[in-house]
Amino acid sequence: MSAVDGPDGELLGRVFLTRVIEPGDETGGRWVRELGVDAVVRRLRERRDPLPGASGKRWAGLLARAERAEPCRDLAVARDAGVRFVGPGTPQWPGQLDDLGDARPLGLWVRGGADLRMWALRSVAVVGARACTEYGAHMAATLSAGLAERGWIVVSGGAYGIDGAAHRGALGAGGATIAVLACGVDRPYPRGHTGLIGRIAEQGLVVGELPPGDHPTPSRFILRNRVIAALTRGTVVVEAAHRSGSLVTARAAQRLGRHTMGVPGPATSGLSAGVHELLRQDAVLVTDAAEVVELVGDMGELAPERRGPVLPRDLLDPAGRQVLAALPGRGTTRPEEIALTAQTTPDDAIARLYELRALGYVERHGDGWKLTRQAMTPVRDGPEPR
Repeated sequence: MSAVDGPDGELLGRVFLTRVIEPGDETGGRWVRELGVDAVVRRLRERRDPLPGASGKRWAGLLARAERAEPCRDLAVARDAGVRFVGPGTPQWPGQLDDLGDARPLGLWVRGGADLRMWALRSVAVVGARACTEYGAHMAATLSAGLAERGWIVVSGGAYGIDGAAHRGALGAGGATIAVLACGVDRPYPRGHTGLIGRIAEQGLVVGELPPGDHPTPSRFILRNRVIAALTRGTVVVEAAHRSGSLVTARAAQRLGRHTMGVPGPATSGLSAGVHELLRQDAVLVTDAAEVVELVGDMGELAPERRGPVLPRDLLDPAGRQVLAALPGRGTTRPEEIALTAQTTPDDAIARLYELRALGYVERHGDGWKLTRQAMTPVRDGPEPR
């Protein structure tokens, strides 16, 4: 039976607590772990003595929230909006969120038809600056499209800038993406991304800790980032200044033992300064989806070997390359001088020079030899170097 159609006490209690305890509240998480959901809910509803560690002022605030909480109504509103509640221990709960310890979400509100647990198993976070450059948006979209084409789920925060570019890149490639919001999932934020978040809900998932209708606050954005970090196998930061919130995601990923990656930008760009600082520490530099998958994927998912243009000498055997390298860039030189530079005999040098002439790399001028233009032009298409 689904959580919405037949809520049990545990689920109702967790829905109740999402109205009372703020996301990431480790004290609240400790209460739930040590006392159990039912006991914490009873203490709040019956207005008993404060729970351990709660000051009088804080306890009064929690009681005021508890008085207004209506979990059955929240579930009904969620059902009407196509939203379900997923709690720890249920089939769709991503077990990697348990790594957050007492800061683990009380549960997640999920909009979209996919299985959150299965999708999270093969997911990568792509985050970065809201006020990004065209370069940053291009890199985020291209990298996310490449991840989607390789069957990976792109996770981000639904914000302007890099987040939006990452979501659009995955969707544009026909792939899947998850938006983790800092507000109720029935209340898209920012407003300018209402259409994008709706599309994500149709083609992917929209996830959040806060109950229907709740609004975002600066602290909720920061706390939301720990969920992005914990949910995924690794976090890629594309453009981030020194004080960027996306660096919070990256550092949370590092603390959780997840892979942390950064896409470099211009050395003079303040928007990439935070990324470069990550790269100077423990983050790994990546430039495309293949490099990300090599890091977070299964054994054998390797990025292609990177190499520059093939030069003519790369196509020759070592002795031929040595003779070719002995010819000066300009003018002619005699076989005796070539042999001396190539550390071989004059007869061997002459034999090699005739082989090189047959390949079009050198030409003879009287008693001397010189390079042809072909010998100095990179080969665009040709056999692999030996």
